[in-house]
Amino acid sequence: MSEPMRGTPPVLILVAIQDLVNLASCIRIAKNFGVMDVRLVQPECPIDHYRIEGVAHNTADLLDRMTIHDSLDEAFADLSHVVALTGRERTAKRTTLRPREAAAMLVERSQVGRVGILAGREAHGLQNEELDRCAELVTISANPAYPSLNLAQAWAIMAHELWVARGGDEIPLKPPRHAAGPATHAQMEALFHDWQGALTAIQFFKKRDPELVMRGFREVIFRADPDGREATLLRAIGLEVGHYMRRNGLLPAIDPARGEGTPSDEPGTEGDSGVP
Repeated sequence: MSEPMRGTPPVLILVAIQDLVNLASCIRIAKNFGVMDVRLVQPECPIDHYRIEGVAHNTADLLDRMTIHDSLDEAFADLSHVVALTGRERTAKRTTLRPREAAAMLVERSQVGRVGILAGREAHGLQNEELDRCAELVTISANPAYPSLNLAQAWAIMAHELWVARGGDEIPLKPPRHAAGPATHAQMEALFHDWQGALTAIQFFKKRDPELVMRGFREVIFRADPDGREATLLRAIGLEVGHYMRRNGLLPAIDPARGEGTPSDEPGTEGDSGVP
């Protein structure tokens, strides 16, 4: 069982958001990475929950918590530490962090107080007086010839770094729906036997040494390390080569008394012809 996520998710504060689609994209990203509190400061677009959910599906719970504020001071009032996400370099001396470093710091600080991330204003970015209210700036490294990211792109990078810093990558991956045990020796030998029969049926060997070819084939399959279900599937493919050729009159029919070509858990018997 995975460890609980570290710290408390930050609050995302978006100032003067101008486009509802950009807002919806930011909300979707927030929920993707466990940020459930979004605050809007003087939004410049109509806030239509129905339209937002049309872009950011299944985010009604987050939208119900979202608040709108008249000023940054109001939006920041209960937060103990806020950083600003900005791509613009400043001439004033400011502490500037990369997202990974900032994420680790925010997770640590979130264990003693609520933290926030300020972003927004798609056209011109954050203004100096808005940055002045933030403890640090966070800037994403990018191609110097084209460093500008749109709002949702920048927030996605920062949100993912926060998720990882909180332990998101430690959540186990979803197990397979139909797990299978390892292939047994009998299953593997049946697979090789029937594939040798299939290759013989299509005259693959010709002047090739069957023993050498099958040794290489074995090595390929062993490296793949199929489980029991996969080994059965591979064997069935080889068997179907023979079945297809019989259906089309390219091989004689199976002798029912011998039962050749019938899948089982055991490889072919000593008297088998080697043809599936």
